[in-house]
Amino acid sequence: MTSSAASMPTINRAVRLASRPHGEPTSDNFVLDDEPTAEPGPDELLLRTIYLSLDPYMRGRMSEAESYAVPVPVGGVMEGGTVCEVVATRSDLYEVGDIVLAHTGWQQYAVASDKAVRRIDPARAPITTALGVLGMPGFTAYAGLLVIADPQPSETVVVAAAAGPVGSAVGQIARIKGARAVGIAGGPDKVAYVKDELGFDEAIDHRAPDFVDQLAAATPGGIDVYFENVGGKVFEAVLPRMNEFGRIPVCGLVSQYNATGTPEGPDRLPALMNRILVRSLTVRGFIQREFVRLHYRPFQEEMGDWVAQGKIRYREHVVEGLDNAPDAFVGMLKGTNFGKLLVQVGSDPTTS
Repeated sequence: MTSSAASMPTINRAVRLASRPHGEPTSDNFVLDDEPTAEPGPDELLLRTIYLSLDPYMRGRMSEAESYAVPVPVGGVMEGGTVCEVVATRSDLYEVGDIVLAHTGWQQYAVASDKAVRRIDPARAPITTALGVLGMPGFTAYAGLLVIADPQPSETVVVAAAAGPVGSAVGQIARIKGARAVGIAGGPDKVAYVKDELGFDEAIDHRAPDFVDQLAAATPGGIDVYFENVGGKVFEAVLPRMNEFGRIPVCGLVSQYNATGTPEGPDRLPALMNRILVRSLTVRGFIQREFVRLHYRPFQEEMGDWVAQGKIRYREHVVEGLDNAPDAFVGMLKGTNFGKLLVQVGSDPTTS
């Protein structure tokens, strides 16, 4: 029997992929669509989206290029992580009013299996954190840094996009583990935030004309761990400063997501491979889901404690309204957001 907290919604608004972008996405690559709301079947839930997470990996889903996941089909709902309220249920596991973490994409309502969601406790932390510091971005930082890089006390850890949800967590975890944290960010406001509010040892601006010199001054003993999520000129500046036996976890290459061809100039691959060889570097690409089985529960416990104790701080950038998601996403790829980017799709019952 389906139960409901109110009358069943009849119309669902969704953002669909209208066309595949060539280079930078634009609002023309998205289309808003109204359709009838689906009804849950056995062991399913009807979910109302409260918050939608916008993340750089979504740019890859818009492309047909080879990747670790199937692309969103043209005409399909853009995918993404969500925090939702259960508004109807045919499951014994969840009740109407429960708040859950789901992956229902850019839409107001969605039907999901009761096995595909996870209950969120609003009393533990704001429910937005399930999409940020206590969710996929936080876990990416935690697993990539601690499992792959394993920073030791007094080692130097450098991370780009240090004001973002992954980079900010990387540097703060490094500090907790006794390492020295150097953050790279874009613009003076973000640099000040990384240094003054997040407590990194050093923070530098990759837009500064003397960026390479600033990086050298901030890492006088070289770099032991570089947490890679940007690529491009930042990686080119970091690579020569990597110490012997350095580790480079690679979770993203946001500077390259809009590329339409190979970079101009000389082939840099031989120099890269030579540096990996002579410095005995470990370069390890990863997707956070590979660590879920062994490390997600420890992450939830440890990161939850750090956040509650104020050892890990975070910032959120919330955009109002599903209709504004495309423009917010395009802006994110240009670095206009400041903190974890979320779209508030519907009212939040935990703050009202």
